[in-house]
Amino acid sequence: MIENLQGIFETVNFKEDTHLRLYINDKVEDYPAHWHAPMEIIMPLESYYIVECANHRFELNEGDILVIFPCNLHTIYAPPHGKRIIFQPDVAPLRQLTEVGAALSLMAPVRLITRSNAPDVYSDIRQLLLEIVDEYQYSSYLSEAVIYSKLLQIFVLMGRYHATNLGDFDVAPDKRQEYTEKFLAICDYISANCTENLNLDEMAALTGFSKFHFSRLFKQFSGQTFYQYLSHKRIEHAELLLAKQEMTITDVANESGFESQSSFIRMFKLIKGMTPTQFRRMYIN
Repeated sequence: MIENLQGIFETVNFKEDTHLRLYINDKVEDYPAHWHAPMEIIMPLESYYIVECANHRFELNEGDILVIFPCNLHTIYAPPHGKRIIFQPDVAPLRQLTEVGAALSLMAPVRLITRSNAPDVYSDIRQLLLEIVDEYQYSSYLSEAVIYSKLLQIFVLMGRYHATNLGDFDVAPDKRQEYTEKFLAICDYISANCTENLNLDEMAALTGFSKFHFSRLFKQFSGQTFYQYLSHKRIEHAELLLAKQEMTITDVANESGFESQSSFIRMFKLIKGMTPTQFRRMYIN
């Protein structure tokens, strides 16, 4: 259910004295395009569920797990009947762990976990999610800590599975872990410093690779070029600033690391499918 919706922004009502919200949703109602700061994890328990996010349409069957990363616009369509877990945790505390923050950035904006596409980790992730439900419903001393510890285990399973299944990551088996850690650190550095004047030469130097070798491996690891990844991080930052109505579009562009308003508008439209002004209008209205 959406309790507080302003334009397309949802304020999530956390459980008292926690940064968590979880409920078993059996409502027969659709939810319009919206976004929120917490992550959202959805798992149908009965029937199916349809979610549109990041230009993809996901038809979730019973037991499928969809992870929607923070601040991503999504639309939900409910079946005539059914039941599903909706878990909305604030993941900001866990993102402070360097490797976790980088791994989450790599897996964003949305990740589907099923028996068939992640057979090695699906059962463990599903079990951890069910344990989170039990802990949330029958809360006891240190419940929030227990839930965050299980959520962290989920992220570790997802991150390791993602890293070990990079089919095009062209490195020797004995170097795979070393290179994975190195590029996770680079992605975390980019996320933390995306508003600065970062460039390809600087990033290559941090890894000790030539610019050509770095570019090739970064594309294999992240699925994007360095500048594409950097642009996505800057646009994510800009989305949050656009919610502040006192900031002009030029101010948002400057604060997000873009050289000009025109380059910011062009990149925002390329990534989000609308101009910054249109995005702000949707948020306000």
